[in-house]
Amino acid sequence: MGKKKKKEIIRLDRESVIPVLKNKLIQALANLIEQDQDCADFLTLCKRVEYTIRAWYSLHFEEMMQLYSLFDPIHGATKLEQQNLSPDEVDVLEQKFLEYVFKVMDKSNFKIVTNEEIEVALSGKYRLNLPIKVDESKLNKRLLRRYFAQHPHENLPYFADQYIIFRRGFGMDQMSGYFITWKVDTIISRIWHGFLRLAGLKRCFSNRRRLRYTKNDEQPGGNCSDDEEDDLFVERVRIQNMRFSTCNFLSKVTIQEPTFEKIIIIYRLNPATIDSRVLNSRGVYVKHFRNIPMADMEIVLPEKKNPGLTPLDWVKFLVSAFIGLITVLTQVLKANANIRVIAAVGSGVIGYFAKTYFTFQKNLGDYQNLITRSMYDKQLDSGRGTLLHLCDDVIQQEVKEVILAFFVLMQQGEASRKDLDKRCEEIIQHQFNESCDFDIIDAIQKLEKLGIVTRDSEGRYTCVGLRRANEIIGSTTEELVIQAERSSSSDYLP
Repeated sequence: MGKKKKKEIIRLDRESVIPVLKNKLIQALANLIEQDQDCADFLTLCKRVEYTIRAWYSLHFEEMMQLYSLFDPIHGATKLEQQNLSPDEVDVLEQKFLEYVFKVMDKSNFKIVTNEEIEVALSGKYRLNLPIKVDESKLNKRLLRRYFAQHPHENLPYFADQYIIFRRGFGMDQMSGYFITWKVDTIISRIWHGFLRLAGLKRCFSNRRRLRYTKNDEQPGGNCSDDEEDDLFVERVRIQNMRFSTCNFLSKVTIQEPTFEKIIIIYRLNPATIDSRVLNSRGVYVKHFRNIPMADMEIVLPEKKNPGLTPLDWVKFLVSAFIGLITVLTQVLKANANIRVIAAVGSGVIGYFAKTYFTFQKNLGDYQNLITRSMYDKQLDSGRGTLLHLCDDVIQQEVKEVILAFFVLMQQGEASRKDLDKRCEEIIQHQFNESCDFDIIDAIQKLEKLGIVTRDSEGRYTCVGLRRANEIIGSTTEELVIQAERSSSSDYLP
């Protein structure tokens, strides 16, 4: 890979989600239990914990799905008419629906994207090389504005009244190629910025300072807090930050960009801009994407405007035309005008115009292809499908947290909340080579609600035995149904 001009290291917060499949986690923990009977009792307990947690959330999820049926963008209008509700009653129901959705998001460990994260994500370019903006006139601002007025949140992004973006998990995307066009554009851009610097105009065209970067070779040192030491640091490799030589300019290079593993966006369209005969004017859009490069996050934005030339492109056009015109007029006014100089300047200006235009057309084609691919490859689901996925995700995460915390107490004995948190994270690291910020508070709350752990006066937690834990939870409805099906099946056997 070409020698890099400088490094861009992005600090990412550790996620609370356990990055291990539930069945894989349970089987790995069961294999660590020596006694066969204890192993069988542990597997029974895991099933009962899952059945019980699923029952806890069942009514909440069912009500959320019923509310969504009223605000489905396609079919919700008909159901709202059948309910014969007043506008105020509909307002109450839509706010209640959003309350359920935000709670599910929180339980699924999704976080609202902040302004700081937006700044970092959009401070670079990856596949998308055009400025993308949202057509704010097509989005409704009343829905989310009312919700956040009633439910204040910290660090809301500047667009929170129009749409809200949730993210969870991080990954890495890489591309390898020659990228000759990108390299040429980078060289031209450096020449342009050099000209601005010499002319004293760089400050007029410079972007705002980007946040949360650890530039060059800076890494978290001894002065970092405990939270910062646990954070993840990933490198963003871009063409724009490479030093070019004759060798690497013509050779293949690899660039990489951190990705948001999951993104969910929620918004409502402006009723004045849609056909109420086709779409529900009260419809709430919920869209689910995966593996979105941070620098290309604009592809998930709703109601995007068609991209055009940037103001900087127009300035380059005008400055180039002005310089060319002055040079040509100077030569023409001379008694011995140099035709070669006039031709060279004219062809240079025309060539630069053509280069900018064709670069824009290529970027526009790449943008359209990227949007098309994102609809087929990057979008996981939308609407009801996304909500059902989130409901199941909540249950899976809650079950994994409870089972892992109970297993640690069972195998390693009593522990304080801090020690239990550390032990759970160590098991995930040692057994699965994964890391996470284990949500110990939620796990303990569930264990106490199940009645299978106790806390002493010093704040240390102890679990009951496996058999006693199974007795406390008792046979679940699902187990009784399975037993009934087995007994009815045996009656038909000869």
